Amino acid sequence: MARSQNKTIPTGQSVDSFLSAVQPQAKAEDARVLDALFRKITRFEPVLWGPSIIGYGRYQYRYKSGREGAFLATGFSPRKAAHSIYIMPGYADFGHILSRLGKHKHGKSCLYVNKLADIDLEVLSELIRAGLDDLAQKWPVEPT
Repeated sequence: MARSQNKTIPTGQSVDSFLSAVQPQAKAEDARVLDALFRKITRFEPVLWGPSIIGYGRYQYRYKSGREGAFLATGFSPRKAAHSIYIMPGYADFGHILSRLGKHKHGKSCLYVNKLADIDLEVLSELIRAGLDDLAQKWPVEPT
């Protein structure tokens, strides 16, 4: 089956330029902290995916349906309302970590944090590592 085209793909745009444009200043400062944290945990260089997601690592997937593609392994986006933190393939098995994280909301693969002061960054580090380890059991994770 032909490979489906994801809408969210690496753009080649500068991550530093993107981070420099984040507003307000408090959100930009949190985004810089997140960038440093993701770099430290993943040991991957960041890549801008789509207009606003900073991704670390990538994986190739192929579902039973035949749909296949590549996507970021983990990352974040400093959105206006909250930081969106992406753990692939999702948060279903991480309740024991989320319970210690602090103030947050989450969907299937996205964690929402208003500001980093609301959460424990050591626990977030643990969550990022656990997410990558879980993903690597399904699909190989590679540098971007």
